[in-house]
Amino acid sequence: MSELGVFLRSRRERVRPAQVGLPAGSRRRVRGLRREEVALLADVSVPYYALLEQGREVRPSAGVLDALARALRLPPPEHALLYRLAGADPPAGSGPEVVSAGVVDLVARLDPCPTYVTGRNWDVLAANRAARALFGVFDNLLVFMFTDPRARYVYVEWEREAAAQLARFRAASAHRREASDVVALVSRLRDASDEAARWWASPDVAPLSAGSKLLRHPSVGEVRLEHVVLVVADAPDQKVVTFRGPEDQLRTLATSSV
Repeated sequence: MSELGVFLRSRRERVRPAQVGLPAGSRRRVRGLRREEVALLADVSVPYYALLEQGREVRPSAGVLDALARALRLPPPEHALLYRLAGADPPAGSGPEVVSAGVVDLVARLDPCPTYVTGRNWDVLAANRAARALFGVFDNLLVFMFTDPRARYVYVEWEREAAAQLARFRAASAHRREASDVVALVSRLRDASDEAARWWASPDVAPLSAGSKLLRHPSVGEVRLEHVVLVVADAPDQKVVTFRGPEDQLRTLATSSV
């Protein structure tokens, strides 16, 4: 049996019928799901799925691999592994992004240090009180930067920060530049901002990294905060960004109205 076959069988045996809405039954003789049940859930034929588990020379499409991942309840790292074992390029990321309860708790506990979590397109997936007090409530870091007037107030050095942020996104999204969600986001930014249109046309790229930003808030005035960027191990598209600075200013910030 091939690595792909071993992997599929092990994941099939791990899923309980109740997890996928199937009755367990009193005469079930197999652990987990039957082959025909996986085939039904993934909308493929039973013989075809059997060939995959047996390690035969079958090259499933991305659609079939995604359907199998859903049927077998594979988390993102195992979804990517399924692609590699099938000899396909790992998925670039799709579907809703969910932040784990542990990461949400960590973000909350980091108050009064402003902290937020971004996703693959820099959607803001979680933020603590200090972050909301500093930046306000916003859904996407890039959209906020280029379309919300508040950004030009919060970022004292807005032009430098905005250009650098776009360069970092260009580098981070290079492997999925043609994905529909990336194309839609870039189109929205270019339509809304002359600066975004001009800077996106340039070849500048920049890596995600730690650094400092000069920021402004009505309650604390201008303050330079150091920040670090951490990758979530179980969801590499997700980044935790946390700021630190003078404790008295951070506490004033965290207790100000959001």
